[in-house]
Amino acid sequence: MKFPTLAVSIFLLYAVIQDENNHEGGGGGGSNLGVAAFAPTSYTTVRKSGSASINHRVGGSSSAGSTSSSSSSSFSTALYMSTRNQTGRDFYRILGISRNASVAEIKQAYRKLAKEYHPDANPNKDTTEQFQDINRAYEVLKDPDLKRKYDMFGESGIGTSAASDSTAGSPFGGGGFGQDVDLNDIFDSFFGGGGMGGGMGGGFGGRGRAASRGPVVGNDLRFDLEIDFKTAVFGGEEKVRIRHLETCETCTGTGVKPGSKISTCSTCGGSGVTVEVTRTPLGNFQTQQTCPTCRGTGQKIEEYCGTCGGQGLNQKTKQIKVTVPAGVEDGNKLRVRGEGDAGPNGGPAGDLYIFLRVKEDPNFRREGPEIYSEETISYLDAILGNSIKTPVVDGEVTIKVPPGTQPGQVMRLKGNGAPRLGNPNQRGDHYVTVKVEIPKDLSKEEEELIEKLKNLQEAKNGKAEGKKGGWFNKGE
Repeated sequence: MKFPTLAVSIFLLYAVIQDENNHEGGGGGGSNLGVAAFAPTSYTTVRKSGSASINHRVGGSSSAGSTSSSSSSSFSTALYMSTRNQTGRDFYRILGISRNASVAEIKQAYRKLAKEYHPDANPNKDTTEQFQDINRAYEVLKDPDLKRKYDMFGESGIGTSAASDSTAGSPFGGGGFGQDVDLNDIFDSFFGGGGMGGGMGGGFGGRGRAASRGPVVGNDLRFDLEIDFKTAVFGGEEKVRIRHLETCETCTGTGVKPGSKISTCSTCGGSGVTVEVTRTPLGNFQTQQTCPTCRGTGQKIEEYCGTCGGQGLNQKTKQIKVTVPAGVEDGNKLRVRGEGDAGPNGGPAGDLYIFLRVKEDPNFRREGPEIYSEETISYLDAILGNSIKTPVVDGEVTIKVPPGTQPGQVMRLKGNGAPRLGNPNQRGDHYVTVKVEIPKDLSKEEEELIEKLKNLQEAKNGKAEGKKGGWFNKGE
């Protein structure tokens, strides 16, 4: 269901209450409300052979190469990466706090600014970048380790370890309400997981849910593939060599050494989160944070897997075959399902997105299903007409040049264009533009003959001797 208006109201109400509470009682822990989503649309799903994945993950980068003899490919930067300069920002100045500010003061400053600059609460479009800077500053300064690195080395010392500019710290991912918003998810983010069922009567509280330790879907990856002009027209099979993450075979994705002892985390009691309750005039607000001891796993592990270093994933390189459908164009994207990075905790793999780049052809130009080319003929063929052969994308065809053909005249070859994407049996047309070649060096005999033609033409048109006219004339 969509609840954009109610969601905005909840967000603003929560920010105001928390701000007032901080002024009165000085406290209240903040919760990590960052939400990120990647929902690509309008992609073409293609067949694949073997297993695959690519070298393009959100928040990171890797390299890849193509083994196809007819194409070369390159790996580009992460799907979501800010292009703004991030090296000179003063996070303390952005939040309006001193370098000695406490965690409570940092949270209070963030909530006040978030309420003022959130894109869904502020009609001024210029505040979007400010809101992203506020989120980034808060994500860094609220974390003691990141704050220490930032104080020592500046923003370059923390790289992209904090949440990304576009989504971190915002309960709506910085993207407004363009997508469907589930009201229970909103209450889970704000009030610790009570939802709307049974949580309202106790001050929106509830017990709070444990952090998810189950399988998680892996990252989607990207691969840039360059293909030939004719492969784009008629389709084909391309081989690409990629690197991606696979589930560790030793620990089956758990990150734990087989036989190692696992006990419950004493800090969070196995829930994976720590809960803090804030009293307000409307009741008790419950917020939760990822447990700093077990990092949300709820477990204390005696010994991690030596194969994957406790990550549950290993990087692998492999070659896959990708079927390119007929009729694709430059900039089209192909999706190969399940061929991205394997997910944490044994989760399913993400998808592989292949971004196509079509090489130019020296003979043809394409616009959708229509193909264009040029054909040069002699001036005699233009005058007298002739049958000539001209190249098309799938071979040669014979076209009839009618007498009196003019330079720039266009001839249509019906059904000789490119197949339409999704309907390869339906093809566009091929258009041939005629160019007439005028000879530069004529023999004396040729000049005399052309002069006779000129005189005949002038006589035919009833023009006086010496007046210029006709098809071809030499400058006097």
